[in-house]
Amino acid sequence: MRTTKAARLLAAGAALTALTLLSACGGGGDRESEALGSKAPVPPRVTKPRVNVLPGMPPVEDPADLYAADRPGRFSPVVRDFPSRVYVPNTNSDTVTVIDPATRKVVETIPVGRQPQHVVPSWDLRTLWVNNDLGNSLTPIDPRTGRAGKPVAVHDPYNLYFTPDGKYAVVMASMDRELVFRDAHTMKVVKTVPVTCYGVNHADFSVDGRYFIVSCEFSGEILKVDTARMKVVAQEKLPLRGAMPQDVKIAPDGKLFYIADMMANGLWILDGDRFTRPRFLATGKGAHGLYVSRDSREMYVSNRGEGTISVFDFTQDRLTRKWHLPGGGSPDMGGVSADGKVLWLSGRYNAEVYAIDTRTGALVARIKVGSGPHGLAVYPQPGRYSLGHTGIFR
Repeated sequence: MRTTKAARLLAAGAALTALTLLSACGGGGDRESEALGSKAPVPPRVTKPRVNVLPGMPPVEDPADLYAADRPGRFSPVVRDFPSRVYVPNTNSDTVTVIDPATRKVVETIPVGRQPQHVVPSWDLRTLWVNNDLGNSLTPIDPRTGRAGKPVAVHDPYNLYFTPDGKYAVVMASMDRELVFRDAHTMKVVKTVPVTCYGVNHADFSVDGRYFIVSCEFSGEILKVDTARMKVVAQEKLPLRGAMPQDVKIAPDGKLFYIADMMANGLWILDGDRFTRPRFLATGKGAHGLYVSRDSREMYVSNRGEGTISVFDFTQDRLTRKWHLPGGGSPDMGGVSADGKVLWLSGRYNAEVYAIDTRTGALVARIKVGSGPHGLAVYPQPGRYSLGHTGIFR
């Protein structure tokens, strides 16, 4: 029986469909095509968002972690040959005690100006500046040799910061009620910014470096300062009578600022961009210093009035532990060791320094120093540059 043309076309189509299905199931395709088809898809390349930073400021390595450059071992070539030391300014003794953290022994005592408050690493990491508040001077220390240089005349230097572009030092002139922008190298005055609050003392910068938050301890206020314009752009009274704000630190993701308050006994948590009313978290009596762990997960809060350190977890947004100094003490200002294993704090009212194990919270050393130890600096530390205080590195 002869098949019609339509029947032949229908049969051919059926055969072609069967062949296609067979090939798709792997039964008839060539091996090269099969191998290519079975490869895992190439994951898309993840690029970190760029931050539009203050002109001249180093780029932000990781916007999700501003402290990414502070990991153990990430030393700048500038500091790699510096001996590891703890520099302790003794406010009442007018000296700086130098401790070898490896032996936990005092290796030197350096005479400085009257009432040294903080030891501050310079933006370029090459110099440590001792803030002689009532001495109206800054004493430079060469961290390579440990030798002090000729003091530089600077009025009322309670504390010292550096703009993220490295151009200016910002002197917290607490009694003068001024923020004084100076050349970061010569310390010559560039601009004096009067403030209406009392007791400017601590600060930290935004992710992009375009503004910084300042605490005013004697009037219980905080300021927002435009970095490039060198101008106070916002001011707020903290919502507690008698508030006394101290140290300031930005969160690793840059979204919030934490402000220790020694009279409120805890932390104010502030949205710096919006500068709205902050919320409060109780930590302990006399909350004072704030220090971020080397893995950026935690922050150590020194509670000077009760001899404790609270541990705050950034991801959980809560306190997870509290460490008690055996026999009490007055933990104040300090810093974390380069490897992240030890938290060093001055004992403000006990003429001593504490070395605390950051894993267990155990006190591993209590070292006698001069009278009134305050803003000690652990140096050198990882990081590309310093924003000042006792060591805020990025």
